[in-house]
Amino acid sequence: MNPPRRKIPFGLADLLAAKQAGKLPIVAVVLCAFLFAVIIYSEDIKSLAELSFVRLKSNDLFSRDLSNPSPNSELSNEEEIEKRKKDVMFVDVPASCDLSQGAWVFDNVSNPLYRERECKLLTSQVTCQKNGRADDMYQKWRWQPKDCSLPKFDARLFLERLRGKRFMFVGDSLNRNQWESMVCMLQSELSRRKKRITKEGNRVIFHAEEYRATLEFYWAPFLVESNSDDPEIHTILHRIIKPESITGHAVHWKGVDFLVFNTYIWWMNTAKMRVRRPTAKDWSEYDEIIRIEAYERVLRTWSNWIGENVDPMKTSVFFMSISPLHINPEAWGNHEGIKCAKETLPVLNYKDPLELWTDKKMFNLAANVTRSMSAVPVTFIDITKMSEYRKDAHTSVYTIRQGKLLTPEQKADPAKYADCIHWCLPGLPDTWNLFLYSRILSKP
Repeated sequence: MNPPRRKIPFGLADLLAAKQAGKLPIVAVVLCAFLFAVIIYSEDIKSLAELSFVRLKSNDLFSRDLSNPSPNSELSNEEEIEKRKKDVMFVDVPASCDLSQGAWVFDNVSNPLYRERECKLLTSQVTCQKNGRADDMYQKWRWQPKDCSLPKFDARLFLERLRGKRFMFVGDSLNRNQWESMVCMLQSELSRRKKRITKEGNRVIFHAEEYRATLEFYWAPFLVESNSDDPEIHTILHRIIKPESITGHAVHWKGVDFLVFNTYIWWMNTAKMRVRRPTAKDWSEYDEIIRIEAYERVLRTWSNWIGENVDPMKTSVFFMSISPLHINPEAWGNHEGIKCAKETLPVLNYKDPLELWTDKKMFNLAANVTRSMSAVPVTFIDITKMSEYRKDAHTSVYTIRQGKLLTPEQKADPAKYADCIHWCLPGLPDTWNLFLYSRILSKP
């Protein structure tokens, strides 16, 4: 059956008849026909317009109502679109929200943020599943801040913010742990042949070529110069620092757009720190001073360099707080435990602070120094308390020692071989990076 013909509206037939009789010019007929069509198809046109806009919004991360350009805009359409892209490249996390206060929530839907086997750039130190860990619960916990929410991580949005820029982690192996996490959070959005890693001295550089961006890690475990600065050979029994010497490292930090610093774990093997004498000819000449005094001198040297060499209009600076150790299972009530070995759950429903032997004086000093830096603002990222609850997330015996995977005999001796310093990936450092992501993208 043929579909019924749409009825010609009253008046249009008369117009056509008049045209056939030669009584109306063609222009008048076309104009009238157009007006009738607008009346008849107005709802169809409106629906099509709305559908097109919905598709635009769903396919273009940065789309807005581009049919309404800015008034008196002198920009071309392409320039207007690019400007609006930049305007929406942020997330809504209030600066007043304390991300460090909250609770761990089991979430196997949104976590993990990536798969261990899919991130080929991970090193053997952190690939716990590949190294024999049977459980994967440690990958499936989401941090829920008390007074706000962490945004969902959007790799493409973050890469857009990094376009044409350098992002650098500076510090010890825990900052390298976090750097590996960030690389894995971003790399899935890049073409296989458009990403690579290179090494230059103390730097390891991940190149995101499609965005002309680099994600870098710079080895400087004390921030200042020390006898432990070799990125490959730094297992030294007596660690010695030059607390007023930073230029040798810092020359590589100049002009970087995002700087993320940390220093803590390398301070914790002795109660006193060896400090090289100013007139010393080699590392054999040193004095010993109280650890917190040496730490204060180093942070003063670092903060002075930041104030004198960083342009706050170009560079954002962050300082990561202490990443805790879990070597005292009695602190979380496991009197039969051995360090962090065989722990599969976070500390839950725990109201009292955990006594993990974290140096609170060093924590407070770093917090106070960074918060007092007004010429170049530094954002102090407090990860300590929320990390203290994650006794389950360390690499433990599923890691390497002196470049080799632990043997079955070594795994059976966690009291000696369990690594309760570093963290499995995917895992806890992904949340640290969500803190950075939130603070960076909260600024338009």
